[in-house]
Formats: sequence, C-alpha cells, structure tokens
Amino acid sequence: MPTPPDRVNQYEEKILAPYAAFSSKSRGRKYPLTEHSLRTPYQRDRDRVVHSAAFRRMEYKTQVFVNDEGDHYRTRLTHTIEVAQISRTIARTLGLNEDLAEAIASVHDLGHTPFGHSGEDVLNELMADFGGFNHNRQSLRVVDILEKRYQEYPGLNLTYEVREGIVKHETTSQPFATDEFPVEEKPTLEASLVDAADMIAYNSHDLDDGLYSGILDWDELAEVPVWKESLLAVRQRFPILEDEVKRHAVVRVIVDRQVTDLIQTTFANIARYRIESLADVRRTPVRLVSFSEAMSEQLKALKGFLMHKMYRHPRMVANAVRARRIIEDLYRGYLNDPGSLIGPSAARIRTEPVEVVVADYIAGMTDRFAVRMHEKIV
Repeated sequence: MPTPPDRVNQYEEKILAPYAAFSSKSRGRKYPLTEHSLRTPYQRDRDRVVHSAAFRRMEYKTQVFVNDEGDHYRTRLTHTIEVAQISRTIARTLGLNEDLAEAIASVHDLGHTPFGHSGEDVLNELMADFGGFNHNRQSLRVVDILEKRYQEYPGLNLTYEVREGIVKHETTSQPFATDEFPVEEKPTLEASLVDAADMIAYNSHDLDDGLYSGILDWDELAEVPVWKESLLAVRQRFPILEDEVKRHAVVRVIVDRQVTDLIQTTFANIARYRIESLADVRRTPVRLVSFSEAMSEQLKALKGFLMHKMYRHPRMVANAVRARRIIEDLYRGYLNDPGSLIGPSAARIRTEPVEVVVADYIAGMTDRFAVRMHEKIV
C-alpha cells in the first residue's frame, strides 16, 4: 500500500499538466526542513501563512474603503480570500498546482501598510534614503524575517516557489530585483495566474464596493463596455431584479467573463509556444497567463473609469490625506521617541537602523491600531 507522500506524488502526476510546479520538484526552503508526511510543501506554506499574525492583521487593513467606514466593505483579508478562490479555479482548470497557487495568493498582500496604497505611497516617500517602500518587498521581509514563530530560524521558511511568487508579483507595482530570484527567469504559471486573479478580484470587487458606497453611479457605468455587456446578459436572463441583487449578478458575470477569457487565452498561449514543462515556462520570453486583446481593452477601460470616478473621488482623496497625516506623524513620532516602540521592535533598534524598524512597525499596523497610536502619540 502506498505511503501518504507516495499517494500525493501519484495524485499530482495523474492530475497536473507537465508544465505545472510539482511539489516533489520544489527548489526547497532556505533552511532545510523535513517535510510533513501528510501535506505537500505548498500546503504547508499555505498553512504557515494562514496561521501568521500578519495574515490575521489583514482583517483590519484597508482594501479601498477605510475600516471605520462600514462593515460590509472588503478588507485586505477578504480580498486575499477572494484572490485565493479565483486562483484555485484557474489553477484547477489549467492543470496547475492549486496548493501552490493558493499559497501565493494567501501571502501576496502580507506586506501592505494600513490605509491601502495611500499608506504605501507615504511610507515610500519617508523611506527614500533607505530604498523606499514596496509592499511586495515588505511581504518577503514579513515571511523571511519579521514573523517570529519558530525556534530554529527567522520567518516562516517558505518554499522558493512561494517566495518567488511574492518577488515577481506584478499588478500595481513592479517586481524588485534580487540575486536569488533572477529577473530574466519567468516565474511559475501558478505565480502568474495569481497576478491575474488579483487583478480580476480588485477590479470587479472595487466596482461592487463603489456602487454599494454610492460613489459610483449606475448610469455612468453604462459607458464602460464590460459593465454594459454584463448588465445586458443579466437583464436577458432576469428582466426584473432589485438593484442590490442586480449589482451582485452583474459583478458575478464580470468575474466569470474575465476568468473564462483568461483560461482560454492561456491555453492558446501554451499551445502556441509549445510549453511542455516548467523549464519551458521559465525561459519563455512572454507571460503565458494573459487575457485576450479584446478583454484587455475592456479591462483598461474599466480601470480608467475606476481611477477617474472612484479612486480620485473627493471622499477617497480625503481618506488619503488623513492616511498621510497619520503615517507621517507616527513615523516622526517614533523616530523622535524610539523608546515608545513595543514588542520585538523595541529590541531591534539596538542592532538595526531605527528608520527601518519604525517602517516595519508602521507597515504591520492595522488601520484602527494606527489611528489609536496616532491619538496616543499626537
């Protein structure tokens, strides 16, 4: 009778496509570790991330709407769960490793600051003399250094492939160069599909939250092709729907259309470039996981609409101004009084630049903790 690891390997060999990232062929971990007899390395990575403090803190970190604006808006954590859900669907259909895709999706936003991208922009300016601030790079710091859960090593000691997915995550920010992860080497298809799933989730669900908030208007959305076509499909099936149910129905159609287009286009790319192994994936000069030209144009129009009508809305701008004030005050306050830092950060200031320690501390804050500390300090 096969042992549990044998059963896992047999399952992957039977189910996964030849260009998938097989767990038995992982490039391993920075610190050698005997793998679990019942879980693959990528399942173990996912579990390590889910049980981390940084993962739990995402529950109170801004996606678009600040935490104190309402309980029904998406947070950084619910966004992450949605990305993982979409990633698993895409991975399964493409014959890729669902466990690796889910692990990368779960870890991809750990490095985000409070107050969303507004917070990141401010911290990037404040840390200009130390290389700036990049949430992808910060996610890697979280899993490599800042999480303290094991006696034998710092961080979570994740596999190369999951950490590569952090470094080469491409959505709103560019990947950063490291000697360990060569830029010229393409990441796994599992990492690339998480990038796409992230884009699908935040475009579609920011649209949903924007309508719920009242910032976006149904009539104005009529000029956005992907919304117009999806709304027409819903009306043809359900001529009479109340607005709230209609909103959810249209967003579901938009997500489904993107996922379907992505899978079809990616299959076509794999055939076109004759991809037969992970080695082929890594040396292919283009990103194989992609949308069709038609869908890319529709998503470009949607992003432009969201940028103009939502992200630059006075209500959003006011939140960004508030975020800037809070993070600037916290940064300068802790620099002037590093003794007020608590927990592991208090010990780190004896061996590391205080600016780096303060940036790590602020980046790890939730929105509400940042507000509370700001009231205390200022």
